[in-house]
Amino acid sequence: MPEASIPSVDPGRFRQLMARWATGVSVVTTVENGRDRGLTVNAFLSVSLDPPRVLVSIMTDADAWPSIHRSGAFGVSVLAADQQRLSQRFAGRIPPEEKFAGVDVHRGATGVALLDGTLAGLECRVEQEIPVGDHMLVLGKVVALSEGSESPPLVFYRSGYAEAEPDGRLRLPRNRTPQ
Repeated sequence: MPEASIPSVDPGRFRQLMARWATGVSVVTTVENGRDRGLTVNAFLSVSLDPPRVLVSIMTDADAWPSIHRSGAFGVSVLAADQQRLSQRFAGRIPPEEKFAGVDVHRGATGVALLDGTLAGLECRVEQEIPVGDHMLVLGKVVALSEGSESPPLVFYRSGYAEAEPDGRLRLPRNRTPQ
């Protein structure tokens, strides 16, 4: 079928459909000129085990994006089920310097801030940047790892967060309409 005869996809409907895909939640951080920057992402994946590579998808209008680009390094903190507030904080439209206020972090080998209490931390050097629509796909060479807690992961599904039961099982949110 010719490309011109294929109907376009409505972005709102696309978002509703993609809400059916359960994802983990992480916070991507960087440091530039001594200033920490960070944002919540759920588009994070392992690309290669040997050599270790990961990919994050970042909106090009995100306040942290220019700093990641200029610094050439980023960290990924994989959030635990009890860190929903951190996910919301770093996803919010608050001034970048306020995102880290009162948040416990430790510095990795690259100098990026990694959030405390997470499941895992990865530090990466930017290896490639690929513009796609309103996002930048950032391929990172993993240069350092840190293990965290053995808690259940923070999971985002149907525009809500799964809740951890006392036995560690996750209860997914009921059907919700994305905002």
